[in-house]
Amino acid sequence: MRPSTMTQRAASAFAAAAILSALALFGSLVLTHASSTATTPDPLAAKSSTIGRMGAGPENWRIGEPVRYENLSIFPVLSKFEADTGRFETLDEGLASGDVLVTEQGNEILRRSRDGRPIPVPAYNSSAAVNQLVLINRGKRPVLLLAGEVVSGGNQDRIVGKDRIVPIGGEPLPLDVFCVEHGRWTGESTKFGAANLMVHPSVREKAAVESDQAQVWDAVRIGTTAGAIAGGIAGGSSGSANGDAGVASAAPALSRSAIASAIDSGAPTQAYRKIYQSPQIARSVEEFAGEVNRRFVRATSGLKGEAVVGVVVAYGGEVAWSDAFASPALFHQYWPKLLRSYVVEALARPTSRDEASLEDAHAFLERANGHVQEESEPGVYVWRERTQGPYSEIELDALAPETVLLHWMKVLRTN
Repeated sequence: MRPSTMTQRAASAFAAAAILSALALFGSLVLTHASSTATTPDPLAAKSSTIGRMGAGPENWRIGEPVRYENLSIFPVLSKFEADTGRFETLDEGLASGDVLVTEQGNEILRRSRDGRPIPVPAYNSSAAVNQLVLINRGKRPVLLLAGEVVSGGNQDRIVGKDRIVPIGGEPLPLDVFCVEHGRWTGESTKFGAANLMVHPSVREKAAVESDQAQVWDAVRIGTTAGAIAGGIAGGSSGSANGDAGVASAAPALSRSAIASAIDSGAPTQAYRKIYQSPQIARSVEEFAGEVNRRFVRATSGLKGEAVVGVVVAYGGEVAWSDAFASPALFHQYWPKLLRSYVVEALARPTSRDEASLEDAHAFLERANGHVQEESEPGVYVWRERTQGPYSEIELDALAPETVLLHWMKVLRTN
């Protein structure tokens, strides 16, 4: 064979080897990239989980021994984690200080400039509406709103319809609300003040989960919407709250007739605040709440390395509700009005010998795994609701300066 031919063949072989080597290297890179992509969490999936959050969530919380009184059992939710929640202002704080202004639609709102001068800002719509108010945050901290919080005044008392965060310095916010005063549509002032009041779970559920004004009004009038109770026991008949004939129960302390009496004597407009703070009802609520709180403080004092950030609530043998927060400080800010809301619900349900167990509370704290709805304001918050069977779970994430699960709520829907 001639040298030139040999040289050509050698060159061809070298080129082929180079091409095969390049292909092998490229294939290796493709496989490596595919493997990396498969093991990298989907950013959207991570956003919907606890990944990247400061503090903790249900996966990290612990359930303490229950505090029991009458038909109410309260299980403390304990956490070793504590987020910085001092940078948020509650609605009651903001209204009391003047940092937050809530008014009927169609009214001129005053915003403070940096040097304190009032600046008029026109509201969005020209006339008042039952299910929408206008809120402006004039303070130096984002404002936290929880579904079920009462604002009093205006043309009717209202409750916040959904958890959310209102950032600093934003435009007047159209705020979705529900009326808890059926018979009034006039007022000496269009502004609203802090009621320091949270409606009880039956009312709160109809606003936060069902989003139904008619059901909110019904729940205000009848006390509880829990299954058979709404159909009979709350009206004075006997029977069991859970339909089990083997569980002894008695008529509730706060019956429909007692609520009707409070409406007739002191709350003709069916104002939630006046009904449940009336002399006929308020004394029972305060005595009940005082005893539960004494037991709760005693049971949760002396904790080592963890603190109370929330509660799981049961009525008789039925675990029905949970509220938990990003820090013990935030929980304690809401605890007085949350406790009274749980107590009103307990008084409106029949007494029972049945009791929810620690295992029942643990099971309730597990995340729902079903249909998801999500709403958000970029850079401010994400609101998320999951539903699974009769359970609805709502969580509110604050997004700045880091992601924090600020409030977590789970509900056993009553009907």
